[in-house]
Amino acid sequence: MFIILSLLAAALYLVSACLPLTQRTASAVATAVAWLLHGSALAADMVGSDSLRIGFASVLSATLWISVAAYWLENRNLTLDGLRVLVLPSAALAALLPMAFPGVLVPLQGQTALFPWHVAIAILAYSTLTIAAFHAVLMALQESRLHSPHDSLRSAGWLNAAIDRLPALLTMERLLFRLISFGFILLTLTVLSGIVFSEYLFGKPIKWDHKTVFTLLSWVLFGALLAGRFWRGWRGKLALRFTLTGFATLLLAYVGTRFVLEVVLHRGIA
Repeated sequence: MFIILSLLAAALYLVSACLPLTQRTASAVATAVAWLLHGSALAADMVGSDSLRIGFASVLSATLWISVAAYWLENRNLTLDGLRVLVLPSAALAALLPMAFPGVLVPLQGQTALFPWHVAIAILAYSTLTIAAFHAVLMALQESRLHSPHDSLRSAGWLNAAIDRLPALLTMERLLFRLISFGFILLTLTVLSGIVFSEYLFGKPIKWDHKTVFTLLSWVLFGALLAGRFWRGWRGKLALRFTLTGFATLLLAYVGTRFVLEVVLHRGIA
């Protein structure tokens, strides 16, 4: 059942991504159905009666699942069809990844009650900052289009049309910083709950491994960006660079580390 649901979700995501920009209602319906199928597949794969399946593929899939929801809700209020061609193909790929890389089952018996909450908050943080990264890419394309309308994206007329339908760049920027602010709060909660979780498991507040270092570095980058925005009015290309660098660092924190452990080193450690 999990495989069938994942395949159907991926197919519908791709159909929605390929629909013409004029068919917004059809795209919204297809995306909603794909999202429900994707969520059902995640529930069937990740959640057991007394265990959770954790791995880089399942976490990435859950992250894109929530990112699709964020895109869908944003697109109801603002015309953000440009995000569709970035988010939905990524979600389609993410929906299929757990079939190839199943991860490991982590028993909940004997775990602190904080563990499922830590996982949920971390995925929410990843998801919010993922959609912020997609948003930043779209803003970079929008800015490039404004400065070089005849040279940028010459071979991608459909993407040019999507960018032309976006809200004003200042509106996009305000939305980006709202996403980053919310994601930073969630990331802070992830770090704090991780400290408690580490204290419970290892008897020390922080376990200094690659995941911890990259997570804290990402937290510092996003915190510096928000501080720079508040105190110095950071915006434009500087803000976009900070956003994408912070996201890339966060991606390395768990997904990248887990990919190396599971795929390269074939180690099944949660």
